[in-house]
Amino acid sequence: MKKPSQDTGKIARSAGTVGVAVMCSRILGLVREQVFAVFFGAGFAFDAFVVAFRIPNLLRDLFGEGALSAAFVAVFSDYETNKGEKATWALAGNVLVFIGILLSCLTLLGVFFAERIVGFMVEAEFEAIPGKVELTTLLSMIMFPFLIFISLSSVVMGILNTRGRFFIPALASGFFNLGSIVGGVGFALLMPRFGQPPIVGMAIGTLIGGLLQLGCQLPALFKAGFVFMPRLDLRHPGLRRILKLMAPAVIGLAPLQINVLINTYFASSLAQGSLSWLSYAFRLFWLPVGLFGVALSTATLPVIARYAALKDMGNLRETYASSLTLAFSLTIPASVGLMLLGEPITRVIFQHGSFDSLATTRTAEALSCYAVGLFAYSSVKIMVPVFYALDETRYPVLGSFLTMAVNVLLVWLTIGLLQHKALALSISCAMILNFLFLSTVLYRKLGGYSLRYLFAGLGKVLGASLGMALWLAGLHYLLAPFALASFPGSVAALVVSVATGGAIYGVTLYALGFKELTMLVERARQRFGW
Repeated sequence: MKKPSQDTGKIARSAGTVGVAVMCSRILGLVREQVFAVFFGAGFAFDAFVVAFRIPNLLRDLFGEGALSAAFVAVFSDYETNKGEKATWALAGNVLVFIGILLSCLTLLGVFFAERIVGFMVEAEFEAIPGKVELTTLLSMIMFPFLIFISLSSVVMGILNTRGRFFIPALASGFFNLGSIVGGVGFALLMPRFGQPPIVGMAIGTLIGGLLQLGCQLPALFKAGFVFMPRLDLRHPGLRRILKLMAPAVIGLAPLQINVLINTYFASSLAQGSLSWLSYAFRLFWLPVGLFGVALSTATLPVIARYAALKDMGNLRETYASSLTLAFSLTIPASVGLMLLGEPITRVIFQHGSFDSLATTRTAEALSCYAVGLFAYSSVKIMVPVFYALDETRYPVLGSFLTMAVNVLLVWLTIGLLQHKALALSISCAMILNFLFLSTVLYRKLGGYSLRYLFAGLGKVLGASLGMALWLAGLHYLLAPFALASFPGSVAALVVSVATGGAIYGVTLYALGFKELTMLVERARQRFGW
């Protein structure tokens, strides 16, 4: 059996660094959602905010942190490896100017057509509620400039990651959440004095957060040696290559974003609060995706891009297989945990103020359905940049269209029976199918890699996850009366469940001889003299 890739330790350390920063950011993100839950609950105001933020957020995924980030890192790594520092910084300056101008134009169009965009996104049931469309339109107009800040931030993040700096870029979203919380609450308290609802203050806070996410990375950027060369050369070969990579990537991401719009449209026809339940559940679901999928993808991408630039396919294959195995070892037990502990997690985090027990139950139901596809979400985040590094962007495009078609079909078949749960379960099933499709294609494009190594690791992960599931199921019956008696009891029961479940999983996985974990433990022993 093959050993883990020689880059596994480096990727794991980088992913660990990113994971710590992402954990801080995600905790602040949960605090931000708690603020929404306490002040607005699940209903009129937060439903409007969810729809309004969906618009600039979709464009962010489409043009910013998704297609742009992956395409930029691939080209920037090639320039840094083969072109020299001056050409590399010239490329970065050209990209920053171009993206700033392009997204400013998109923002102006979005603000001007905000009412029509909102009307397109929701069904008649949403529009029938007095004042809801008007509020959504106002919130959308306020938050549209968020797209500019967050997309420029993704370029800066790509530069820093390629230069081996992961912590500050990963922590940057924490500054977004911090700005959203402090600025949002401050303006929410002020807005009624100006005749505006408090939720408008949270929209202003979102804008402040986006600006902070960009600004907090600038000191690290200049410390990394960045020299800003402001220029706009549309004929620059590096910019053209980035746009060439982005074009199919944007097309490939578009169906996924269309899925979100479709799900928003369907959810707007369901009971009031459905959009809120799905949004709160997705926030909880995105915590492990960020911790594991995004962290591993961020740490893996520069290594993969370097091997692709050097045409070193042997090390590229080993690095990819090892990264995917690591992803399985983190996301599969996280899925099990979210499915078994979804309700107590939701109760402890959100059930305060305007967020009632019904909202807890409905949010936990959606969370369980999202958790089904957690491993696929995270794995695809590792796979897609590999396609970009190989200049094979058409396959993620095909996978995205496949995902969209399957999602729409499953929603149409199940929404009557499952209601809001259908929207979460359908996208999870569609992402699993996308994962299987991309896995098959990438195996052929890489000329094969060790499936025996991959499946051996997967088998051990499943065995350890089963042991953890049995432990958590038994523990639930023992702690349920104590957990339901009081809020401190709920917190204590949840902490005990998470801590002991994680320990059971880790010990079992190590006992089964999981290669990546064994290697990391041995390195820790050598470093600390255990």
